[in-house]
This record gives sequence, C-alpha cells and structure tokens, in this order.
Amino acid sequence: MNRKKFLKGLAVLGGISAIPGIYAWQVEPFWLEFVKHKMSVKNLPKHLNGKTLMQISDVHIGDFFDYQYIIDSFLEAQAFDPDFVVYTGDFVTYHEPKNLEQLAEVIPHFPTGKLGSVGILGNHDYGIGYKEEHVAQNIIDQLASRDIKILRNQSQQIEGLNFLGIDDYWGINFNPEEATKNYDPKIANIALCHNPDVCDLNVWNDYKGWILSGHTHGGQCKPPFLRAPILPVENKRYDAGIIDLYDGRMLYINRALGCLRQMRFNVRPEITIFELESV
Repeated sequence: MNRKKFLKGLAVLGGISAIPGIYAWQVEPFWLEFVKHKMSVKNLPKHLNGKTLMQISDVHIGDFFDYQYIIDSFLEAQAFDPDFVVYTGDFVTYHEPKNLEQLAEVIPHFPTGKLGSVGILGNHDYGIGYKEEHVAQNIIDQLASRDIKILRNQSQQIEGLNFLGIDDYWGINFNPEEATKNYDPKIANIALCHNPDVCDLNVWNDYKGWILSGHTHGGQCKPPFLRAPILPVENKRYDAGIIDLYDGRMLYINRALGCLRQMRFNVRPEITIFELESV
C-alpha cells in the first residue's frame, strides 16, 4: 500500500469512528420517544378508568441544551390531550438568573392535563449547591401561571386520585414523612419522588402503589444490552423503566426529556403516557 492509499484509509476509518460521537451529540438527544404503559391503581374511581396520565421529567432548561427542542416536544405532548400531567423535577439547569428567564420563554408551552397537573422539584431546581430557596420559589411561581401545582412534601387530590409529592432528596426542603404521614390506603394514590434513592429510606408509612421518579436520565449513555455504567444514585438498580420493589410498591423511572449536557447513547429521551386502570 502506498502512502496516498494509507492516508485515505486512515481518513475513512477516522470518519467511521466519528459517526457514533456525532449520533450521540446531534441525533439521540433530540430523538424523543413517547413510552406507553398501563398503570393499575388500587381504589381507582370508576370514572378514571382508562384516563391517561403523562409523566414529564428532567426538562433541564438552561444554557447547555437547546430548549427549542423542549418547546417542540411539549407541543407534541399536548397533542395527546392527557387527562393528568405530572412533572417529576429538574425544570432547569440553574447557574445564573438568566436561566429563569429562559424558563419563562418555555412556560407558555408546558403541557397540562384536562383534569389537573401537579409536580415536584428536583435538585437542580434549588439552584447552586441545591440550597437556593429563591430559585425554587421562582420556578414554583412560574409553573403556577400554567396551573401546575408543585407539591412540597404535600398531597393533592384531583378527581379522586391522590398525589403524594416528596420534595427533593438533595435539596433544602426534604421532609418525606410530612408527605406520607396522612397516607390513606383506602383511596387511590400515586407518589412523586424525584430521586429514586428515597425508595430505600424508612419514610413511606407502609405506602403501597406507584412511585414516579426521574433524576437518573437512564444514565444517558450505555452500551447495548448492558446497564448504564454511571448513575447519580446509590442504588444502581435504579436506572430506568418499571422496577418492582417487592413490597407493594412499583417504581417507574423516566429517562428524562432534557439533558444536563447534550449527549445520549442508547438512552433516548422520553415522555411517558400511562393508561390508568383499576386493579
């Protein structure tokens, strides 16, 4: 092989090796999947059987990700005409006040449910060091303009379906016992908890039912057929999807709509649509 052919071969190999990187940077972070599941709920009122509940998590509006994609995704999501919409935290990636102005640009497009919309905060919604209450309050106020109620260790009943909202594990307002102390097993319940590690804490007051979480982004990048090598949780079982906790609780971890950094491989962004059904 002469030098010219050798260099041409190296160029071809270099181009081929760059393809996965380009895909992970420019394609998969914007390749949204609408994931559909059935959700069996004990004591579900008859009139809610067959209704839809949409989960959106980890939107991460800020400087490090194209939030026009978030707006476009929200328009697609609203077209499903969901009955309930729940948000499981990390609305922003906060570094400076400008990020809250960016959120304000997106707020008019946030999907809402016909029957109601609730949410919880994530660690990034507490600003730098996860300790800035004024950042959290600004986000709460902006979401209120869309009639999205943020639950801070509170419960909210809508049309006979009770949502228990646990504030973020790493934030400054984590008090899960306050959210679960009035848990009533005789009614229909769904729990919202941004960080799934909270599932392993003794704070649940014998809660039975679904827990909807986010936080992990499914690891964002993982080899095919293998688990994600990097997860921001202690319990590495908590990556993505449906996880049976074997005690009457079912955990669902959403893979996130946005990204902290624009990079995904084999972990597409998702919005989840559950069809409610009686047990």
